[in-house]
Amino acid sequence: MGNMNFEFSDTIAGYVTKFDKEKRVFGLKTYDGREFSVKLTSNTFAKGPRNLEEPWCDYTGKMDAMLVKDQFIYAVGIFYPKKDNHEFEAKVLVFPEKELNDYRFEEPDWWIKQARSIADFYIKAQFGGPANIDYSIYRTMLSLSGERKAEPRQETDTISRLIYGMASTFLLTGEDRFLDAAERGTQYLRDHMRFYDTDENIIYWYHGIDRHGDKEHKVFASEFGDDYDGIPMYEQIYALAGPTQTYRANGDPAIMKDIKMTIDLFDRFFLDKKNGGYFSHIDPVTLDPRAESLGRNRARKNWNSLGDHAPAYLINLWLATGDPKYRDFLVSTADCIVKYFPDYEHSPFVQEKFHEDWSHDKTWGWQQNRGVVGHNLKIAWNLMRINSLEGKKEYVDLANKIGGIMPTVGMDVQRGGWYDVMEREMAKGEECHRFAWHDRKAWWQQEQGILAYQILYGVLKDPKNQQLARESAAFYNSFFLDHDDGAVYFNVLNNGIPFLLGNERLKGSHSMSAYHSIELCYLSQVYINLLHTKQPLDLYFKPWPRGFDGSTLRVEPDILPKGSVKIDQVWVDNNPWKNFDAANLTVQLPNVDYRPKIKVRLVPTGK
Repeated sequence: MGNMNFEFSDTIAGYVTKFDKEKRVFGLKTYDGREFSVKLTSNTFAKGPRNLEEPWCDYTGKMDAMLVKDQFIYAVGIFYPKKDNHEFEAKVLVFPEKELNDYRFEEPDWWIKQARSIADFYIKAQFGGPANIDYSIYRTMLSLSGERKAEPRQETDTISRLIYGMASTFLLTGEDRFLDAAERGTQYLRDHMRFYDTDENIIYWYHGIDRHGDKEHKVFASEFGDDYDGIPMYEQIYALAGPTQTYRANGDPAIMKDIKMTIDLFDRFFLDKKNGGYFSHIDPVTLDPRAESLGRNRARKNWNSLGDHAPAYLINLWLATGDPKYRDFLVSTADCIVKYFPDYEHSPFVQEKFHEDWSHDKTWGWQQNRGVVGHNLKIAWNLMRINSLEGKKEYVDLANKIGGIMPTVGMDVQRGGWYDVMEREMAKGEECHRFAWHDRKAWWQQEQGILAYQILYGVLKDPKNQQLARESAAFYNSFFLDHDDGAVYFNVLNNGIPFLLGNERLKGSHSMSAYHSIELCYLSQVYINLLHTKQPLDLYFKPWPRGFDGSTLRVEPDILPKGSVKIDQVWVDNNPWKNFDAANLTVQLPNVDYRPKIKVRLVPTGK
């Protein structure tokens, strides 16, 4: 093709280099160092940072004053052909900063407010409001505006994801409607989705149920296409996500019993006792991972069956209990990831699919020889968490390696944000890795990028990681928040415009509920306040009488570097409480026969 002779719309993310007010032109340098000349028109307008439920933030009147050197912005506009080159005219400027180096998403309550708004959206969408939290009317599929779809399906995992979001929002806010939603949802899972195998003395969880009025039809094996007629490990993992986070807040012994018996399922039937790691699927009748009935999932392992334990429930289980066996479980998963997932002699992306002997499976289903950008980032994020528990050089080395590589292959250096699924290797003659299907960007993959670089910066203090954390959070907050209907979009186009077709139009689906969006809010507020900006963070709990072992409440918000955080103050039912261990992040609960509201203020130590 010759010179470009057509116009097209696009977005440029970058840092202002200079501004000529008379010519109405400014320079904009992208992450990878390319500089564009951006022309302002008489119709160009500007908007500033805006959280959910906040009014329009107009920056048009202060646009000129904001265009100072090193200001980070998004220029949304049109490329026009011009001789042998092109020129770019901006129609909208998006400022993620309030002022230079003043990102609003680093405020001490930005993410708390966002979590509250998202959680309230789902309470209203699923139940009509906090006064009528009834999971019998819950539905997996929600429209863009939050309307429940007519399909009768209730999937276990998406209920659990919703519960996780509610429990996390309670931890951040102390507002009882969120804990009520989490506890009612957890009980609903126990009553309707839990299968207690009396012969094996284990628990596993139904894929879901179909509700027709008061009648329900249980769906045992998965009906999701990738896992059809099997019991996939990741569904069992995510069935624990919401209840475990709820347990952190309330210490309900019944929840702990379910967790322990589900982990027994993992260790007895999914665990590969010979080669290590966990199989991805077992047969629903024989519980055999090598059953011929599993087809392409027979004797397979993958990222989800190994790595998803940590973020979905296991780290939160360790935080709530301090039990050494869960620490050992976390370390064993990290050791397996470090040993088997890197494949850098062939690809900048880790390998994610394996046969029983850990040989690579490059022909499975949709994945083939493809890498999921978010899974690579998720590995970096979780290795850094586990490293603060069990410091190992190989954890930090791999996390750093991923953190250095991913911006070169999985990040959009032109517009910002993180891509989805990409070919792991380039074909002959290609100069860049191809997209598997599209160049859209999913909300959950942005979460992985934000959290990976937040914790890398928070622990290692490399300013390059801070830049990537900020740019990742800026893209998400600028383009994923749905200010019209609430919550966040599933996908946006590469330029940040929401993509609203098919399942990607929905706010509730097989993969979307309140999990990733509120997990991002919870952990971003933890990392920013306690590791970045050095601000206090309040967490809330409402424990059952004698629920936690020894009446000891463990309040560490995430696995952070040892000694980096301490308890500053504690209140029980709004009254000061002195019976706590500041350094070990534990509170000795009062001996009462009701559920006290515990407020804990955590502060960074400066270590």
